[in-house]
Amino acid sequence: MSTAFQTHLASGATQICQCWRITRRDGQVQGFTDHDRALRFDSTEFQAASGLSPQALQQTSGLSADNSGVLGALSSEAISGDQLRAGIYDRALIEIWQVHWPDPEIRELRFRGSIGEVSLKGAQFTAEIRGLSDRLNMPFGRVIQGGCAAVLGDAACKVDLDDPAHHAQLLLESLRESRILRFSGSGGIAAGRFDRGRMTVLSGDMQGQIAAIKRHEIQDGQAQIELWEPLRIPPRPGDLLRLEVGCDKSLGTCRTRFGNHLNFRGFPHVPGDDWLMAYPRTSGNNTGGSLQS
Repeated sequence: MSTAFQTHLASGATQICQCWRITRRDGQVQGFTDHDRALRFDSTEFQAASGLSPQALQQTSGLSADNSGVLGALSSEAISGDQLRAGIYDRALIEIWQVHWPDPEIRELRFRGSIGEVSLKGAQFTAEIRGLSDRLNMPFGRVIQGGCAAVLGDAACKVDLDDPAHHAQLLLESLRESRILRFSGSGGIAAGRFDRGRMTVLSGDMQGQIAAIKRHEIQDGQAQIELWEPLRIPPRPGDLLRLEVGCDKSLGTCRTRFGNHLNFRGFPHVPGDDWLMAYPRTSGNNTGGSLQS
């Protein structure tokens, strides 16, 4: 807490409001406040009359996860029910500030975490907010397996998905069954390249929505993809989508498709189940050599 903020609290006549800053997974930043006019600091504008109201904030001094919640009415154009249902705000980063509203430079960061479960009922939504220590409840560690354990494009993999050879941005032309999407053009990338890849909506009401690609085809010079699961809220024709190449997690694909085998995060030479279940036999080649020869 800054000295200026402590001095203001000690005055006994406080002018304090709360501000929330949300950073979605697609990088979009939104600000909200319970004050009656908009505020601005750290290059973020915090909208007033957003329909948000905080619940009690529980904080601990140990490693237990801090938690809170926020109630909201869908009265703000910045957040729609379709976006919440589509999961665009899932795991978004959130900061909660106490702000001296006449001078927003006098403020205190009260909480930093992420948005957890979101539920909707009519025109109202409730969002669970989880503290940073909640991540300590997640299991970490290497898994001894033949396939790569890294996510394509992450810090361990190091493949640059912004390379034009690894992605394409296409306009959606039509959609069937909320999972088969057809585009205007092929993006210059051969069929099958986006198998097991990722789709991200870049424009429209569903901007930021992400889905996993099952199959990629080229029909009459146009790209078509099939998703593993139907979209809860599909984008509309004319929206811009980004398609990223996929990986089957094998060493061969890592070497030939990406030239990235030095960063392969699997164990391709781990013996299979047949080798582990092998036993000595009186017949055959018992020279003490490899059982796989």
